[in-house]
Amino acid sequence: MRLPDFIVQHVDRIVDEWERFARSIAPETDSLTRLQLRDHAKSILLAAARDMRTAQTASEQAAKARGEGPEKTPSLDEAAASHGESRHSVGFDLVQMTSEFRHLRACVIRLWVASLESPELAYFQDMIRFNETIDEALAESTAAYAEQVNRSRDIFLAILGHDLRTPLQAVSMSTEMLARKVALDADALTYVSRIKSSSRHMAAMVGDLLEFVRSRLGSGLPIEPAPMDLASAAKAAMDEACAGQPDCAPALNFHGDSHGIWDRGRIEQMLQNLIGNALQHGSGNRTLTLTLTGSAEQVLLTIHNYGQPIPKEALPTLFDPLVRNANEELGGPSTSLGLGLFIVKEVVTAHQGSIEVSSNETDGTTFSVTLPRVSHAEPL
Repeated sequence: MRLPDFIVQHVDRIVDEWERFARSIAPETDSLTRLQLRDHAKSILLAAARDMRTAQTASEQAAKARGEGPEKTPSLDEAAASHGESRHSVGFDLVQMTSEFRHLRACVIRLWVASLESPELAYFQDMIRFNETIDEALAESTAAYAEQVNRSRDIFLAILGHDLRTPLQAVSMSTEMLARKVALDADALTYVSRIKSSSRHMAAMVGDLLEFVRSRLGSGLPIEPAPMDLASAAKAAMDEACAGQPDCAPALNFHGDSHGIWDRGRIEQMLQNLIGNALQHGSGNRTLTLTLTGSAEQVLLTIHNYGQPIPKEALPTLFDPLVRNANEELGGPSTSLGLGLFIVKEVVTAHQGSIEVSSNETDGTTFSVTLPRVSHAEPL
């Protein structure tokens, strides 16, 4: 009997073995029903049999072995992906889930070979095709399982970031009230100032974390564009960034019209991260320069600083999330999560703009942001 016919004829027997094996490795055997243990096993097997009955050329087989073949078994992919999601939800780890497919493969081949009387060349081809379908199902299940892991992590981070804002706000407000209502000596004022500064850093980190999670759980940062002046926002952001740094002496250059239709909150967030990055990595004895140049349809923002250049190999991943500059790693503890420039890129993208960076020892480091004068919010 050909293998696909054997699978269809004995599918219930095979699924029974799947169930017994799943029960033996399940994390909480007593809490799982028979239906949960069997899950999508029957659908996967029947879809595999259908795929094996579909004609396949030698070139298609070679492509499929490399994971490049056309999708011919959407029902297999759907069942396998659903299985991966289900196994994650009931507490199976990735090793346990993948071991189910190893056992399924061994079980089917063992039972089928035992039923054969005289092997033929076509039977070996059946075995190859069956292995292909199991590999495809395993890949889909693993991808779906990993996606559920990532989503669970992102939801946890979102909850964590959201809940951290309340105690941070309480610390900040209490510090303000303490400074206003109690006469403090010089040492105490220094401590209060440190608490306020640390609270601002933590609030910025929590904000970056929430934006990172939002971008992963959704399609991007939402924006609410409205008329605003980029020059006034840039000046306010620079004043705020330099408030705690007496030696900060930036140069602001404004050319042309700096008005446009943008989301002021997002633009301020972008400016704070870009300026903060330049102050952190720039040379303390060299001027930080912010330049705005307005043209007919867009505004160009550049932020330039001198200092140790960004390594050439780091430039391709500079805007990736959770990536920190090698120079920053060498500098010891930091208030950065490696999300600042990622948030900058997300804000620019949400406004249909572009961002570029150049960095070398002679010319310094320059971030260039181009924003169209009118940005439209993406439809939800």
